[in-house]
Amino acid sequence: MNSKSAKQLPHEKRKGEAALSDFAEYVEQQQALRFPLSRAPATSSAAHHSATAKSAQADADHEHHDELDDILDSLDLSDPAPRVRLREFLLSPESSTDALEGLSEIIQKRLLEGHGETVFDVGVEDNGDSMKLTRDEWDTAYKRVIDAAKKLGAECQLLLTKNVGGELDGAPTKDKDCSGKVMVRQAPSTVEEVIETRIAVVGNVDAGKSSMLGVLVKGDLDDGRGKARVNLFRHKHEIETGRTSSVGMEIMGFDTKGEVVVSDTPGRKLSWEEIGKRSAKVITFSDLAGHERYLRTTVFGLLSSSPNYCLLMVAANNGLIGMSKEHLGIALALNVPVMVVITKIDICPPQILEQTVNQITRILKSPGARKIPIFIKNREECINTATQFVSQRICPIFQVSNVTGENLDLVRSFLNILPHHGRYDAEAPFEFHVNDTFSVPHVGTVVSGIVKSGVIHAGDDVQIGPDSLGRFTQTSIRSIERKRIGVPMASAGQSASFALRRIRRKDVRKGMVVLAKLDGAPPKVYREFVAEVLILSHATTIKTKYQAMLHVGPVSQTCAIIDVDRPFIRTGDRATVAFRFVQRPEYLAPGDRLLFREGRTKGLGIVKSVGYDPSQPLMAKQGDESTAPLPQTATEESKGAEVMADA
Repeated sequence: MNSKSAKQLPHEKRKGEAALSDFAEYVEQQQALRFPLSRAPATSSAAHHSATAKSAQADADHEHHDELDDILDSLDLSDPAPRVRLREFLLSPESSTDALEGLSEIIQKRLLEGHGETVFDVGVEDNGDSMKLTRDEWDTAYKRVIDAAKKLGAECQLLLTKNVGGELDGAPTKDKDCSGKVMVRQAPSTVEEVIETRIAVVGNVDAGKSSMLGVLVKGDLDDGRGKARVNLFRHKHEIETGRTSSVGMEIMGFDTKGEVVVSDTPGRKLSWEEIGKRSAKVITFSDLAGHERYLRTTVFGLLSSSPNYCLLMVAANNGLIGMSKEHLGIALALNVPVMVVITKIDICPPQILEQTVNQITRILKSPGARKIPIFIKNREECINTATQFVSQRICPIFQVSNVTGENLDLVRSFLNILPHHGRYDAEAPFEFHVNDTFSVPHVGTVVSGIVKSGVIHAGDDVQIGPDSLGRFTQTSIRSIERKRIGVPMASAGQSASFALRRIRRKDVRKGMVVLAKLDGAPPKVYREFVAEVLILSHATTIKTKYQAMLHVGPVSQTCAIIDVDRPFIRTGDRATVAFRFVQRPEYLAPGDRLLFREGRTKGLGIVKSVGYDPSQPLMAKQGDESTAPLPQTATEESKGAEVMADA
């Protein structure tokens, strides 16, 4: 009976897709309230315009006029200065120091927007018009950009040219105007200024996740028998079976010239300290488990690491099967931009590869995902897609082989240009989510996680909690490390580890938060909360007293439904639900994203309010805000349809 009822009928599938699409806008509005500084930084003027337009569209109606003003400001429609001014900066005589200063100011502004890096279009004005440069003029303009960058302590890497000639020249244009894209990256003055981007690596078991990370990080190719992945495994049984069962962390560094930081000695893997000190940009990979048995670990890794991007691995000879759909659904549910890598193309017959490509395209274009698949086959496509990846509608797809090394250079180039993405507010009160704990000899208790907001310095007094009774413990930060390098401070959006004074490891756990010590009332924790949820897949109906494993950031705990705004909810339904934690209260805030599962993922949602008043049942208030969508849910359609069939 279960298998029959779990099968999704066509009208149920359509209903689920529509609900998934609808939920996105609502979640974006709530996220903007939770993390006010929500605008994605841009790496170029064009990306800045698209990001601003996207944030304007997602904002509430009453904020519409403010966003419109921002768009007009970014377009500089009211700027009396003529647009040709940028060309004047680039082509001014070498003796003109004012022009060089003006160009340096423009680049400095873009570097601040891009967290220390930007892609500068030489030959294109801010409004997109061509400067109509000749070859000699382009050489002059490029040299001026290099000179201006040097004044700022930055270096330039030529990514792509048009009508200039040479190895980096892309497809010629009809007008024969010379132009090019230049990556300008500032050398970090201290280790804490290194650009950090977190990428969660997911996919079905045997998709080649660990092998590809080993190849990318170490620089050597795989032998087809697991040579590259051995260094990534943390446990003996992982080496024996070849299957990841824990959340593995690996980092990849790029210097100011865009080169991957690897050892000069072939076969030697650099330590995290060496990579951190030599890099201007660091990509942190979370290597997650693909086996269904370890789904809880994978969901925890996805939610707790707050990834900026998600890398979905698909084996060319298997296609999007098993847990791949589940992982893709969760990534879209978290509203994380997704890129797809098809591995093992060296051993896959052409017709099977074509089937895999068609399947991925179909799922990404489905109403739930609403992605635009872009197959990256050359350097020009790679660079153009990477600079526009702030748009979450785009989904780049790479086809690689870890054994022959085919197209791996495109993946490295893409990761090098990848713009920083995420919502962080360094001005807000300090908040740090713990996703792992350690006891280090001669140091004491260490907690690692993500700084969600604010700034913290070594020596600051903080409080950590809640414990089983909902209380917080006073402590202080002994020292701070990022990527195993000691730093004096950590700010919003960075992953860090804190050594805590006067606290034992048994008193801390995953899911706790570290907050700034404030005089007055202790932080409030809650056992009950109300959330807006969307049911992705469930064989029967869900009513009160239903229990499932709930994930909110690093918190993983069993929850019971204590109230619903209707008698029961089914697959595809969106409802307001009151939850109660079964074991202990937790620290929550409105706007936090949640995911609950019973075996496989059953639903997702967003916290609307903390606390619950039994005297005001939700059924009476069901007329509340109802029809808004969650971007994260988007992919669940594909997951919703196929996972429900498999559930």
